Amino acid sequence: MRVLLIGANGYIGRFVADRLLADPAVQLTALGRGDDADVRFDLATGSPGALTRFLDAVHPGVVINCAGATRGGARELTRHNTVAVATVCEALRRSGCGARLVQIGCGAEYGPSQPGSSTAEDAVPRPGGPYGVSKLAATELVLGSGLDAVVLRIFSPAGPGTPAGSPLGRLAEAMRRAMQAGDGDLKLGGLGTQRDFIDVRDVARAVHAASLSAAQGVINIGSGRAVRLRDAASVLARVAGYGGALHELDGPGGHLRPAIGHPRSDPDHPSPAAYPYPDGCGSWQQADVRTARDRLGWRPRISLEESLADIWMEAACRI
Repeated sequence: MRVLLIGANGYIGRFVADRLLADPAVQLTALGRGDDADVRFDLATGSPGALTRFLDAVHPGVVINCAGATRGGARELTRHNTVAVATVCEALRRSGCGARLVQIGCGAEYGPSQPGSSTAEDAVPRPGGPYGVSKLAATELVLGSGLDAVVLRIFSPAGPGTPAGSPLGRLAEAMRRAMQAGDGDLKLGGLGTQRDFIDVRDVARAVHAASLSAAQGVINIGSGRAVRLRDAASVLARVAGYGGALHELDGPGGHLRPAIGHPRSDPDHPSPAAYPYPDGCGSWQQADVRTARDRLGWRPRISLEESLADIWMEAACRI
């Protein structure tokens, strides 16, 4: 099977590439903006015609699009997340390769949901920020393209390679600095947020399964369980061997809530803070993952504790 992977150097794309390279039946070609891509091409500025010519030359059976941007203004997010997908869809329509498209979407397309609920694929998307809007627009382009296509809506990816600027990455970095400084009190913000964390290696397994399946439409990829960031912080502290106290800064004034752990007599000792999720999904998000189980034969395998241990290992090695 010839697979064209777009965005192989990104957070998710790297693990998808590793997964596909481990399959002896897959012949992989990586397309991207970096020098180490097999073919250099910028989806945000390249023309559909140029991409069509490449598709006709390589003739892949599957195109996987992991490219995109998570940060930036509305214009930049639209260019990298929406315009780029329009280019892929138009090129596939023009090409004679007949490739299947696996598009990486995100849970932010749904926006805020009712605490305690699980979000299924038939929920009406109401993204709460420009990132979710740009990704939802891309999903609508794929679904309306007439292509053999599936969109995997990834909830909150975690594990090795987690960006240092992400909420879990910032949490690990704050803890590393506290331990390095011998700080027995760590003040953190936004710990009441609850998210559905899914290990990036499980995401790669889902992408591989989707590329081999005939499933179409939207499929959620998550753990099916919302976890409070406060609980993730406690697990991370245990994994890291941090024996200090975790204090939650509550509200815009930064007031301290009761400590998690063993309090210290100097509560005003300064320390780095982690901040709330910037995805526009409010305080709660949990995926309904029954469709992934039924249509892809996929279930998550890696625990959040293992994901956090890998995040900590990378943070602890950072100089």
